[in-house]
Amino acid sequence: MRKFILLDTETTGIDEKDRICQLAFIVADKNGKKPFESLCKPPLPIGYYAMSTHNITNEMVQDKPIFSECESAKKLNELNSEKNILIIQNAPFDLGMLKKEGFEWQGELIDTLRCIKHLQPELESHSLQYLRYALGFYKKENELAKKFGIEIKAHDALGDVVVLTLLMEYLVEKVNRDIQKLIDLTKEPILYESVKFGKHKNSSYQEAVAKDKQYFEWALKNMDLDSDTKYTINYHLQKGQA
Repeated sequence: MRKFILLDTETTGIDEKDRICQLAFIVADKNGKKPFESLCKPPLPIGYYAMSTHNITNEMVQDKPIFSECESAKKLNELNSEKNILIIQNAPFDLGMLKKEGFEWQGELIDTLRCIKHLQPELESHSLQYLRYALGFYKKENELAKKFGIEIKAHDALGDVVVLTLLMEYLVEKVNRDIQKLIDLTKEPILYESVKFGKHKNSSYQEAVAKDKQYFEWALKNMDLDSDTKYTINYHLQKGQA
């Protein structure tokens, strides 16, 4: 039976050296949904900025097992199969953190961040906490959390997974229950509508590139841009030459 694993992590920070201190996920299949959550002791201290975000302190993980020995990690390894689908908001971050722990996912992937950017590019933000309020998930989350016997906390991995579950349900309806569509959207480059950096920030890409082609050619060569921004700039540069 195919299973959907909706996953989130909390970490010691966001730098290359940082590691996981909490792993949470909900396993969903035709029989229902079941949550799993574990704190684990990372190999370095939790940073103060990270603590201020997720409220996990070093004292809370001092006596916890290391990642590979925590119950959630063991369960995730059991679920690591080509037939299952992993669902994450901003997948590269969590997958990168999991890779440091020796875990690499074998099945299909749905990145809800990429999917919502494709489907609703007009939103002011696509962060999970913004979507929690903008799409009304906060009105439904307590009912779902109550079924699991958990409390919703912003930036807590398990609380975020509850919101992620509601986002996934929303996306499934947006694509008429076509799961493969969400898998495909995860892999497709995103064509941004407005510029998110530099002197043309918040301007339309179509208008900005047409007016200042040389600036965007320079940006491609000299700025550290993400792959979707590069794709968007190249799209409009090529469109201008057609």
